[in-house]
Amino acid sequence: MLRPTATNVEVLKNFHLKIFFDNGEIKIFDVTPYIKGNWYSELNDSAYFNTVTTNGFSIEWAHGQDICPDELYELSTPLQVNE
Repeated sequence: MLRPTATNVEVLKNFHLKIFFDNGEIKIFDVTPYIKGNWYSELNDSAYFNTVTTNGFSIEWAHGQDICPDELYELSTPLQVNE
């Protein structure tokens, strides 16, 4: 079975993202563990972080930073009613 793909993304506070998947699920993904080292450190800039988009498969930023689609789906948590 194919992993659901990200269709939309919204930026939340504290480096969290609300991800909308093509199977109707909405999940929250914490990007904090990824913001280290040279490749992802640019995400510390909130203006840049806020430019995240979907690419029809996963999420990405303008300079090529992205999250593996499997990780994005498996490591995100289901949306709670109050989020």
